[in-house]
Amino acid sequence: MAGARFVSELRSRDPGVPVTVFGAETQRPYNRVLLSNVLAGMTRPDHISLVDAAWYASHGVDARLGVEVVRVDREARAVHASDGTVTRYGTLVLATGSTAFVPPMPGLEDGLPGGALVFRTLDDCRRISELAESAKRAVVVGGGLLGIEAARGLMGRGLEVTVLHLAGHLMERQLDPAAGKVLARTLARLGIGTRVQANVAGLRTTGAGGGRTVTGVELALPDGGRETLDTDLVILSCGVRPEVSLARDAGLAIGRAVVVDDELRSVSDPSVRAIGECSEHRDEVYGLVAPAWEQATVLAGLLAGTDPAARFTGARQITRLKAAGIELASMGETHFGDDDDGVEVVRFTDAARGTYKKAVIKDGRLIGAILLGETSAAGTLTQLYDRASPLPSERLDLLFPGLGGAPEAASPVRMPDAATVCNCNNVSKGQIRACWQDGARTADEVSRRTRAGTGCGSCRDALEGIVSWLDEQESVDA
Repeated sequence: MAGARFVSELRSRDPGVPVTVFGAETQRPYNRVLLSNVLAGMTRPDHISLVDAAWYASHGVDARLGVEVVRVDREARAVHASDGTVTRYGTLVLATGSTAFVPPMPGLEDGLPGGALVFRTLDDCRRISELAESAKRAVVVGGGLLGIEAARGLMGRGLEVTVLHLAGHLMERQLDPAAGKVLARTLARLGIGTRVQANVAGLRTTGAGGGRTVTGVELALPDGGRETLDTDLVILSCGVRPEVSLARDAGLAIGRAVVVDDELRSVSDPSVRAIGECSEHRDEVYGLVAPAWEQATVLAGLLAGTDPAARFTGARQITRLKAAGIELASMGETHFGDDDDGVEVVRFTDAARGTYKKAVIKDGRLIGAILLGETSAAGTLTQLYDRASPLPSERLDLLFPGLGGAPEAASPVRMPDAATVCNCNNVSKGQIRACWQDGARTADEVSRRTRAGTGCGSCRDALEGIVSWLDEQESVDA
């Protein structure tokens, strides 16, 4: 996704610079964020493409899809590809992303057996969908963001699904323990079972060699015993690791990923840049789409010369869960509690209804928030968090906009034009209004022109609401 956005941004700034794209996957770049919708059968695979089939040719881009770069020769400034070709470069941009992490455990010594898969690519999604046709039970190992999305997708296909998570609560990186418990109850209402502090000891299989097939997941119990969960399908969602093997073999500096400066240059070689999940900037590796696309925009401006002062100085991480029937937004430092010095916590819980809201405040600024089950305040909190803006004196307005008497800024209709509607692409309400006034009279057309709603998709409702409101206002004025 980072690479596709970079090429698009670069070409819009410099129509003539020669660009060659290598991609190990055979299909055109697509939005990985929306894979859970494809898995659930809610979205067709071709609907998540980031470029159409003719884009590369019509824009003079040499796209070699299905051709993997196997070696980088930094001295000769050339890349060697799997098809035997050698291509010289002036600037090499690494956008190799991440790969799914498969933990070492019994049952995986000879690779993944039949019925056990990771959930990372469109091909993974297709294989899971095919197996789900004949499966009855599925186990998802990992209760992080991707694991929850995979579980919801499988449940939507009619499978009995259980999520196993090693930590004490679900999505522990984004949620506090109380929110994790509410999320577990929400999943239970949807028919998805969860078990936390679940220590997976291995997979049970039948058959031998390449014909092995998974039959169960074995758990190590606290008392030293074992428990086996029978299953037809296992999805390993145990996290991702930056794909840096190519960079490491080329001798570039690697921390958790390729170490880059504010101009996204490798600290080892200024002719090599890295963006997205394979880059490490100021000790941070970003695993979300918005920072990756921001990096792509900065780098395009630098290389095209249209914005020589552009710098990437870091990004705030805002996570949205993309799973039908579950509304969840999380941002910043969410794990502080009432007993932490110097921190103010505003919290509301209605576990029976699956609602949990929390705002974390320090020095008069919002430093973290969780919205689960009811996310109408997401627009307000995102603005306050992203811009470190002063907070309203009535703290209740943070979680329930308008209830304490302040204007309801969370509603897209009531947002000021400067408010950001699409955080992934940094599209404001004013830009959407201007696009509508310029003739884009449907949400799809506004999305195509502004890119709003093409990232994580969580702003789609707000986008459609604004367009509908503008249509209504025009009718009233007429």
